[in-house]
Amino acid sequence: MPTYLSPGVFVEEVDSGSRPIEGVGTAVAAFVGLAETGPLNSPVRLANWGQFVSSFGDFMEGAYLAHAVYSFFQNGGGSCYVVRVGSGEDAATTVATGELPAGGKPAYRIEAKEPGAPGNDFSVEVTDNPSAPEGAEDTFKLIVRRGAQTVVEEFEGLTTKSGKTNVATRVNADSKFLKLIQTATGAIERPANGTVELAGGSLSAPARIETRDYVGDVADRTGFGGLEAVDEITMVCVPDVMAAYEQKLLDLEGVKAVQLAMIAHCELMGDRVAILDPPPGMNAQQIHEWRMRTAGYDSKYSTLYWPWIKVFDPASGANRFVPPSGAMAGIWGRNDDTRGVHKAPANEVVRGAVAVELEITSREQELLNPVGINCIRSFPGRGIRVWGARTLSSDPAWRYVNVRRLFNYLEESILGGTQWVVFEPNDPALWARIRQTIAAFLVNEWRKGALFGLTPDQAFYVKCDGETNPAEGIDAGMVLCEIGVAPVKPAEFVIFRLSQFSGGASLVE
Repeated sequence: MPTYLSPGVFVEEVDSGSRPIEGVGTAVAAFVGLAETGPLNSPVRLANWGQFVSSFGDFMEGAYLAHAVYSFFQNGGGSCYVVRVGSGEDAATTVATGELPAGGKPAYRIEAKEPGAPGNDFSVEVTDNPSAPEGAEDTFKLIVRRGAQTVVEEFEGLTTKSGKTNVATRVNADSKFLKLIQTATGAIERPANGTVELAGGSLSAPARIETRDYVGDVADRTGFGGLEAVDEITMVCVPDVMAAYEQKLLDLEGVKAVQLAMIAHCELMGDRVAILDPPPGMNAQQIHEWRMRTAGYDSKYSTLYWPWIKVFDPASGANRFVPPSGAMAGIWGRNDDTRGVHKAPANEVVRGAVAVELEITSREQELLNPVGINCIRSFPGRGIRVWGARTLSSDPAWRYVNVRRLFNYLEESILGGTQWVVFEPNDPALWARIRQTIAAFLVNEWRKGALFGLTPDQAFYVKCDGETNPAEGIDAGMVLCEIGVAPVKPAEFVIFRLSQFSGGASLVE
């Protein structure tokens, strides 16, 4: 309290004692995989598909990262981080090109400086030179566009003659995007007005990729190690481990090593869940065998969805099967926005999916559901839906995805909203303020339907008093607060019991 020495009226601001806890975000995904371009081993935050194309390029043959991110946004995902792995040095690259004719025959070859599909966005227009002096009618102007309308460069006063005004000399010296190679010999006529579209640029996945490229190194912040510095991530997907498996760059043991590293990362961080992809081409018996014997995962921080889904592939212009993790991450985000993290992300339509790799029967799912394999099923008249919401944990307390993610949300929210407690006087007044702050937050979550119980007392308890904080704990500088919550569980098995009875007058009474 301040000391007053002069008579007068004074106003003081008094702390109310309760500080609200704000809920943290729950739907930020991380994708690790192969891309055409972009920074290596550096997480980049993206808010939409256009930002992915600008940073990492378009769909790429032999890789599933672009498909996963596209499906994430298509299915309602909000924002994500992308980590590009691999050196990119062993990729099969082609450069976008175009032919600039003169006198009815090819005269110059135009090449994009940027390799791969991004070069296909460029076009070059030949037009009259608006500032040509009298007697210089053979000069022309080049307009370089990226996309449909965006002009990125212009070159005026060009000729096909040797010297400083030569079109190839000017473009090669000053263009940031293109280079020009003369293919004709002898004198070359002025090119006719028109537009040349560049095409043919592509980049396939590297011919060599290893487990360590995905796992990375914590000290160097590569692979999964680069995600440790990003606290807001809540789910992790690595779809390209299956691309490496398809190309025989990794065997099933290599796939298992990468996915175990994913699980270890999520368990270490304690605030995110791994969405695992299954190997392609397996039937129900095979995926069960792989889950139980080959993989044998047991973690409350991981999930597995099966089978693969068929989507449209803009790179080839045809439908293809892709791993489901990207779409599942998007559905988690959509479910969090519309219902809340406490709602199981199941019985949701998979947007963009035209078919599943294998039609699953109820009998087959009876084999898979108990071991934590979440099935994606096609229902007549109801589309393709997620039909499972389990983790890969053998512990019944952590059987359901929504329970694990709800606790992640509560823990992170309480952790971030109670930082003001540090270095406060450790006395009953502080304990009361802690109880009040946390109870107010949990009451709001109960009202949203996240906690089970008809009253707040049935849904949770907060204990922070002299019993939880004895003298020896206070002397050690510790404040201990016990919190118990009753999470809602999904209605996984809905049973209606119908019986036949004989009607009669006596039953009407």
